[in-house]
Amino acid sequence: MTANSLTWHDGAWHEGNPPLLGPMDHSWWMASTVFDGARAFGGLAPDLDLHCARVLRSAETFGIAPEIDGPAIEALCWEGIGRFDARAELYIRPMFYFTGGFVVPDYDAARFLITIFESPLPPWRGLTACLVPFSRPAPETAPTHAKASCLYPNVVRCMTAARDKGFDTAMVLDPDGNVAEFATNNLFMAKDGTVKTPAANGCFLAGITRSRVIALLRGAGVRVEETTLSVEDVMDADEVFLTGNYSKVLPISRVEEREYPVGPMAELARKLYFEFAEREGRRRAA
Repeated sequence: MTANSLTWHDGAWHEGNPPLLGPMDHSWWMASTVFDGARAFGGLAPDLDLHCARVLRSAETFGIAPEIDGPAIEALCWEGIGRFDARAELYIRPMFYFTGGFVVPDYDAARFLITIFESPLPPWRGLTACLVPFSRPAPETAPTHAKASCLYPNVVRCMTAARDKGFDTAMVLDPDGNVAEFATNNLFMAKDGTVKTPAANGCFLAGITRSRVIALLRGAGVRVEETTLSVEDVMDADEVFLTGNYSKVLPISRVEEREYPVGPMAELARKLYFEFAEREGRRRAA
């Protein structure tokens, strides 16, 4: 992967995986890193501006005062995208991280970088999911409003538990026992023509692609409810699908032993999303 990646750091682009951290750096041992993830494919980068704005909000959650703004981050991302083949499918990851500090970071030692690497969009296929014995943290216990590296060990153990059971991903509950999301994606279900998704309650990141899909479906006349969902609600659904920046929209074919068809709402959501990407995802003139 490193042969097909670029990193912008300290005013220059570097190929591969440049060594930027050492064992004395705060982010190495305290996971004091925030990031975001955007996608580019076929010269399109839908909602890139929103991802660049969100990484700044994540940084501020950690007490970082960014010395770069959203439009400047977006311009650098487009510059990096332009260094790849126009047909490449890319993952774009702006990041802020601390170098100095002991437990509490040195707030004057925050750094910024952007990594862009080739990563094909996942194929359209139904994924499987299961319940795991881990939940999302409550907002009082973790920086859940940020896209923060320190949250991802919990994601890893959810994914590992699911894959150990032979499933693709995990359906993760919130601290109250309601459905929060899939391990790395937001969850949607459809029942009797209505699409439902867990209401943002602070314990999971309500994603940019999630919001985009909600708006697109509503614009197409579909009733979409952001509400509390139980495991039983999901098991009783007509169809289930997920959204996320990495995968965009994919159907769920099975949760535990309950199987689902690839349904019309998932297909419509995917169709509407890629039409939006074609319409709005190109770089605008400065």
